[in-house]
Amino acid sequence: LSASLVGSEMCIRDRSWRDYMIERPLYMKKIAPFMDAPLAKIITGIRRSGKSTILEMVEKRLQERGVPKEKIFYAKFDSYEYEWIDSGSKLYHAISEKLDGDGYYLLLDEVQEIEGWEKAVNSLMASKNANVFITGSNSKLMSSEISTYLSGRYVVIPVYPLSFAEYIEFRKSVGEDKANNDFLRDYIRMGGFPAVAVSNFTQQEAYTVVRDIYTSVIYNDITKRSKIRKIDQFERLVKFMFENIGKTFSAQSVSDYMKSEKRSLDIETIYNYINQLKKAYILYEANRYDVRGKEALKTQEKYYLADPSLKYAVMGFYDTSISSMLENIVFLELLRRGYETYVGTWNGKEIDFVGVLRDEKVYIQVCRHIPEDEKGRDREIGNLLKIKDNYPKYVVTLDEYAGSNEDGVRIVYLADFLLRENW
Repeated sequence: LSASLVGSEMCIRDRSWRDYMIERPLYMKKIAPFMDAPLAKIITGIRRSGKSTILEMVEKRLQERGVPKEKIFYAKFDSYEYEWIDSGSKLYHAISEKLDGDGYYLLLDEVQEIEGWEKAVNSLMASKNANVFITGSNSKLMSSEISTYLSGRYVVIPVYPLSFAEYIEFRKSVGEDKANNDFLRDYIRMGGFPAVAVSNFTQQEAYTVVRDIYTSVIYNDITKRSKIRKIDQFERLVKFMFENIGKTFSAQSVSDYMKSEKRSLDIETIYNYINQLKKAYILYEANRYDVRGKEALKTQEKYYLADPSLKYAVMGFYDTSISSMLENIVFLELLRRGYETYVGTWNGKEIDFVGVLRDEKVYIQVCRHIPEDEKGRDREIGNLLKIKDNYPKYVVTLDEYAGSNEDGVRIVYLADFLLRENW
């Protein structure tokens, strides 16, 4: 059941569940503890990562729990159907007029399109005791206005493109049955956007779909909304960042690159552009973490993509880019599982990732293949051996027959690592 806003009226219409809607239990599990909590549930992430489908799953779950049809309202605000709702005041009055009593569930998709939505949501929660679920594709959902109007009354559930485990389920849903290592090869190349995973696209067709997602984010969520005028300059910075995923970031290197391209870009503008990419959930930042000092550092950060396919769709696929994309895949898996994820340092040596989850940690090195030479093995394994605590330590690799344990450091095939329930 859903609410449809037509003109100045709200009416109820039946909704039939799409046969191809595939459950994503990871997110429903995260949402479950807050289903009836007096908090706005904010479901956010890059476009086409599956937020709207998750909202529909919430709706389905409510119906399964016996919530009356007339108590559930659903509206998708990036549709022309709702163009007339252009202010928080209109949003509040359009909904509140139809709420007879309390116990209502409001499912508001892409609500950040409405100026002042935060105040409207706060008023609906306060005056109507409404239970609110919200989705959005940019950080207007994380604006200072939320702190003002929803302080202490919201919880954020970040959504990412499909994990490897989800990707397998999606591919099986369209009749594909392969060994996990074959699925992994496709996942590395094709990425985890649901629209790609439920279709039998060729690699090039998949990149066309992802390129459209990228273009929509760049032009609708960033350049248009942030009024970036030098679009060519911005696009060149994006390509530089994509080409250097997983490398230590230097604003000066970006500036030098732009000069070599006959463009001038100051440091402040570079950071502003990167911040816009982060706000649109294209880029994620990994700060440094001093393992010995047990503290996060503010310099020499690295950046990773919301999905590896974004790089291939924009820059083209080439085999030598796989190594950095393996890191990207592991980084995203850490985020999905709720880890604060850092690039580790130990006595001047680098550890690809340190994941921190409450009082637990995990240390991870990622490499395409385990080096055979002593120096290479020391780089991938020796750094972890020097850390003398009892937290899990992994070297994750594309070597299919990995599975050894070297003095507590577990060497694991990437597919097996991604599919482990517990690390």
